[in-house]
Amino acid sequence: MDVHSKEKEMLGLLESLVNIDSGSYYKVGVDQIGKILLPYFTELGFDVQRVKQKEVGDHLILRHSEKQKSYILIVAHMDTVFEEGTAKARPFSIKDGRAYGPGVIDMKASLVSVIYALRYLKDIGSDAYKGVQVILNSDEETGSLTSRPIIEKEAIGKSYALIMEPARRDGSVVTERRGSGRFTIEVHGKAAHSGIEPEKGRSAIEELAHKIVKLHELNDHEQGISVNVGIIEGGDAVNTVSAMAVGHIDVRVATLQQAEEMEHKIEKVCASSDVSGTEIELTGDMRRPPMLKNKKIEELFQIVRNVAAELGIDLKDTKTGGGSDASFTSAMGIPTIDGLGPIGGHAHSEKEYLVISSLTERTLLLAKVIERLMSEKNN
Repeated sequence: MDVHSKEKEMLGLLESLVNIDSGSYYKVGVDQIGKILLPYFTELGFDVQRVKQKEVGDHLILRHSEKQKSYILIVAHMDTVFEEGTAKARPFSIKDGRAYGPGVIDMKASLVSVIYALRYLKDIGSDAYKGVQVILNSDEETGSLTSRPIIEKEAIGKSYALIMEPARRDGSVVTERRGSGRFTIEVHGKAAHSGIEPEKGRSAIEELAHKIVKLHELNDHEQGISVNVGIIEGGDAVNTVSAMAVGHIDVRVATLQQAEEMEHKIEKVCASSDVSGTEIELTGDMRRPPMLKNKKIEELFQIVRNVAAELGIDLKDTKTGGGSDASFTSAMGIPTIDGLGPIGGHAHSEKEYLVISSLTERTLLLAKVIERLMSEKNN
């Protein structure tokens, strides 16, 4: 099979996926994505284990029926960040060598790439694809809360992990990521009329404001630490002292030590009230450990880079502040490469796009990397 000759066919599958709403909490849509993808894997001889979920889409674990042990774990997610109705309002389209639509690069193009990479290996007579295990999870965009235990369990004993987030805009793969956490502060105060008896009130909004200032003082961008209260809610009326206020916090760190320290610092900030009579409830944690570029990851990258060079690709690696499932496998000590999907940009926005020429290019790269890694295991 010539991958490049399959471009039109691949784009057809991609169009069908993009035109289905599959936001993380739209279970019906995510499960529909899985329903479309499964026949491609069963045709290749993969057995399916469905891990059912109530609120998010079912997770899918795929192992080849002829292999008792798999050495390569591929992780790709089926969910997007877009709300129901987005696909109808902004369906798949092509213009000037780019494909557009919700989730086209993050990461529905990668789902197509995985299928056709495995197909390519089968068609050329290579058994390398049989040594691959695939996890298609459905809640990556919300932190992989239900799929993380699955990924970590299935990663045990694997020699390599390939994470199918899109490549960066310049084509680089990812070998380092910051860790991330999500926290929520819920402040309870006491309501009162702000004109008649404001002294009887205890403003939850005022208390939250104090906490926001203190939390933002924890930022240390030079050390890779960022704290951002990105969403706030509170109050019932402009003439009422607020009885409730909520702040949602995003935290990014560069090291495991920083992750532990930030949890303690945030807890300390929220341990006592600045406005007497208010109470604070803090929930959340550091969801993803940082992906650190260690010797194992560097060695795996060099293998991937060499394979790319044989295909005429000058492959570079980079680090990013965004989170992904690569954090889980790398934290377990498994050599991990992320960003092995096609090239695109503006993920999570109306401008999200795929560079169409990269769809077949990166699919072939993925197939050749799998083949090389399995050759390394067999020698």
